[in-house]
Amino acid sequence: MYHERIPGDRITTPEFAQRLAAISTELNQPVCAYINRRGQVMRVGVGTPRQTQIPPLELPRYGAQRLSGIRCIATQLKQETPNEAALTAMAIQRLDVLAVLNITGAGFERRGGGATGYVKETYLAHLVPHPEVNWSVSPALSIDVLTSQDFLELVEGMETEFEREFVAQQVDTDRDQVLLVGLMTDDINAQQFQDTLNELARLVETAGGEVLQTVRQKRSRPHPQTVVGEGKVQEIALAAQTVGANLIVFDRHLSPSQVRNLETQIGIRVVDRTEVILDIFAQRAQSGAGKLQVELAQLEYMLPRLAGRGQAMSRLGGGIGTRGPGETKLETERRAIGRRIARLQQEVTQLQAHRSRLRQQRQHHEVPSVAVVGYTNAGKSTLLNTLTNAEVYTADQLFATLDPTTRRLVIPDAITGEPRSILLTDTVGFIHELPPSLVDAFRATLEEVTEADALLHLVDLSHPAWQSQIRSVMSILSEMPITPGPALIAFNKIDRVDSDSLALAQEEFPQAVFISAIERLGLETLRHRVAQLIEYAVSPR
Repeated sequence: MYHERIPGDRITTPEFAQRLAAISTELNQPVCAYINRRGQVMRVGVGTPRQTQIPPLELPRYGAQRLSGIRCIATQLKQETPNEAALTAMAIQRLDVLAVLNITGAGFERRGGGATGYVKETYLAHLVPHPEVNWSVSPALSIDVLTSQDFLELVEGMETEFEREFVAQQVDTDRDQVLLVGLMTDDINAQQFQDTLNELARLVETAGGEVLQTVRQKRSRPHPQTVVGEGKVQEIALAAQTVGANLIVFDRHLSPSQVRNLETQIGIRVVDRTEVILDIFAQRAQSGAGKLQVELAQLEYMLPRLAGRGQAMSRLGGGIGTRGPGETKLETERRAIGRRIARLQQEVTQLQAHRSRLRQQRQHHEVPSVAVVGYTNAGKSTLLNTLTNAEVYTADQLFATLDPTTRRLVIPDAITGEPRSILLTDTVGFIHELPPSLVDAFRATLEEVTEADALLHLVDLSHPAWQSQIRSVMSILSEMPITPGPALIAFNKIDRVDSDSLALAQEEFPQAVFISAIERLGLETLRHRVAQLIEYAVSPR
């Protein structure tokens, strides 16, 4: 079959179709031939289009505005129209066309030996640039009608339409075009699942991506190889092709092998929630200390994911084909990263010691300290700016600031009423399931929380999931190596909530303070309550 040549302007020829039908009949199996635009047979496989499809990583990557330049001629032993699995395989590979040959007489022996079979009818399928419909399938055609069609005119017309549709959809080509994937397992409810997906979309937008579509699946637990089931992987690949996504983001932590399996089957870069957060941290880090801690977190995340990063990364092992002179590229890079991690950990330890000395100086002068903690985007930096004129960068983004900022704040003494100074520290925002590598890398920053005399836990009351955000922050604080001091809960952004939400929060947290940092509401009450908190925290008991 590989020696056959098809004219450039024809989908196939009657002779080629009949020869394919004869082979399929003899094997009593469907057969697929993949042909490029020069009419050369590139690949022949025994099986359906789904079973013989070309791996996405081996296909030319033209994006959503182009076809792959390959067509498939497939035989079918059953007398039926192309099924959805075959059409999905066509869409994932972005084939020029899929021509299906229905064979009759398969399995019958003709006199003189050998199987017989001929093409009874054919179907021609191709992609269409329409958001609601992915493909078009012709009615049953005779082999003569199929082979007389002008293939080049058909393909050029389709590519012109795809190009027009693609240009109309493109707004910002510099941004990653992202497809989100969410998995709802038995251990979370529908509301928690939706909150997680909403937060992931915010993370992607904060990192500079644009969310095009979200794919959801419900199953009892994640699939060990691909997180979602095999059918859903095909659906994700099809959705990514349809909307023109160049990045797939999962709502959970993925193992290195899961990332490799998914990228092999989908053909598009796959990242998890942790990598999105690390990317945001890398963009936001301003100070030397922040950049140091982000680099450490990224390297610790990257190290186990080196294996399998392309053909150039060979592996060192003990067995046939693995022995040879020198050290492999993979092991060299792994060793270099290991040395860099060790050096960065040493620098983080030095940073801890430096911050510890600063804290000791403050304690020597008997200046109490309060750390402002809370979920990311709760308004911590805005509150610090409002109370102390700190001029810390603020934005309606997740993780807008990473570096801790300490400023002096004058409050009335809880007993005498005389003015007294305290230190107020803005800390890095928390998030649901904060990646362990970040917790470890930011230990120098998080020590500001454990060493503070008291905590001011700021909550964004306008966020629909404020209750789960409180639980997430409490969970992270409970896992600290040193138990933090007493905490005062302050509900922020009360100017953006209705009376029902306010009443619910007052009922659940009667001791809390209600403020709006940006509108300067309730700040005097906050100062008095912070003074009482400091008096309680530092007084001998």
